[in-house]
Amino acid sequence: MEAVKLTDYEYAWYIQRKGDIMLKAKDIMTKDVITAEPATTIEELARIFMKYKISGAPVVDNKGNLKGIVTENDLISKNSRLHIPTILRLFDAYIPLGTSKMENEIRRMAASTVEDICTKDVITVDDEASVEYIATIMTEKKIHLLPVEKGGKLVGIIGKKDLIKGITGEPS
Repeated sequence: MEAVKLTDYEYAWYIQRKGDIMLKAKDIMTKDVITAEPATTIEELARIFMKYKISGAPVVDNKGNLKGIVTENDLISKNSRLHIPTILRLFDAYIPLGTSKMENEIRRMAASTVEDICTKDVITVDDEASVEYIATIMTEKKIHLLPVEKGGKLVGIIGKKDLIKGITGEPS
């Protein structure tokens, strides 16, 4: 009888199912990360997303420090309609409701660079984080892209597809 030869990914999947190893962020992340700079224009960003067929990108400064993350949702919300706040009249005084949200919407609609629309409070994981931890964060925080850092520097990114491939043992 001839032995069956498994690919590295099939073997990793088999071992993971047996509980002998735990896949980590470094095992499933995309290492060649497409990034954007804060000064990148909105138009350039859209072209990057289309060219590389990605849904988002970490925003890094010229030293490679993570400054934010920008996604297709940020581009879409930049072009959304402005929500006019409700005004409450009370004792001859007009009280606008939701004006701070309106100010943020105006700022976002007037944006011309990535820095204006990116999320600056970025949730990241260490390259040693377990797949289970990554799945929990993505689910609880409702995020689709998770930058991976090692020693404070960006070393990769994990998207939903990377996570699914890692769980199923498919090659990245």
